[in-house]
Amino acid sequence: MKREDLKGILYTLVFAIAAYVLGGYFPIIGGPVFGILIGMLFARRRRPKSVESGIRFTGKKILQYAIILLGFEMNLFHVAEVGAQSLYVMIFTLIAAFSAAFLMGKALGLDRDMTSLVGAGTAICGGSAIAAVAPVIGAKDRDVVISIATIFLFNVLAVFIFPAIGHSWGMTDAGFGMWAGTAINDTSSVVAAGYAYSHEAGAYATIVKLTRTLMIVPVCLFFALLVSRRAKETGEGFSLRRIFPMFVLYFVLACIVNTTGVLPAEVSHGLGALGKFAIVMAMSAIGLNTDLASLVKNGLRPLALGLVCWIAVAGTSIVVQRALGLL
Repeated sequence: MKREDLKGILYTLVFAIAAYVLGGYFPIIGGPVFGILIGMLFARRRRPKSVESGIRFTGKKILQYAIILLGFEMNLFHVAEVGAQSLYVMIFTLIAAFSAAFLMGKALGLDRDMTSLVGAGTAICGGSAIAAVAPVIGAKDRDVVISIATIFLFNVLAVFIFPAIGHSWGMTDAGFGMWAGTAINDTSSVVAAGYAYSHEAGAYATIVKLTRTLMIVPVCLFFALLVSRRAKETGEGFSLRRIFPMFVLYFVLACIVNTTGVLPAEVSHGLGALGKFAIVMAMSAIGLNTDLASLVKNGLRPLALGLVCWIAVAGTSIVVQRALGLL
């Protein structure tokens, strides 16, 4: 971080605090979405040129630091415990999400970055996955905002729709927990839908969801390889840093540190909470650099893409669970 970035970081912090507080009052919406919205509201307001570099730094670098900090809430023992049952479901839902995103994105004429972000957000963990993939593929702020808004809409719908479907189909607590954990994107929405069904379903859905979050690592590496391959084909050169984004490595190390129990639980929880706040800061910065008019011009195509991906993931989770005898 350069000294001149500090003003912009502090400028963004003001909006992030407001968004974080609102996210606490309205957890289903969440701080990141409020950060984007508040940022966009003030994007066209006049601001000193001295804050611009800091806003860009917050939207790019602090976003990566946030992903690293989230690793301190991951316990690999819990991942191993749930992984045996949920791994196949997660693999097939990943394939379903990206296949649907690619095919529908092509049919709708959406660009590759938008398709990748919506696919990642649907397949893994909503805003966190989008935040992780965006710097790897070099996505524009505008594409990040649209994809997060799209994922947010279906997160909210899932909180109301999933429990009703689960009860009408007579799902077991474990079955519904697996379905919610693998087919709903954002953690807060998974928790809300799971506990709306039952306490047991909510607890299981939360563990499945946290396990699913680790899929950020292979997905980021996959996109990094694609980006490097394209760069090589276009003569832009080969970058080891692009093949293995360092923030993903540090995320894994944070997971390992938390699993060992070296850090007190309060410290790990505090670092994870700091990571969530850092995501709100980054989303506020992205909102501050987003032109609302350009979003409106984009129309309904991203929503159509998000809907198809959402249905593909939810349907695939049910089919695979039935095939494995988990429902």
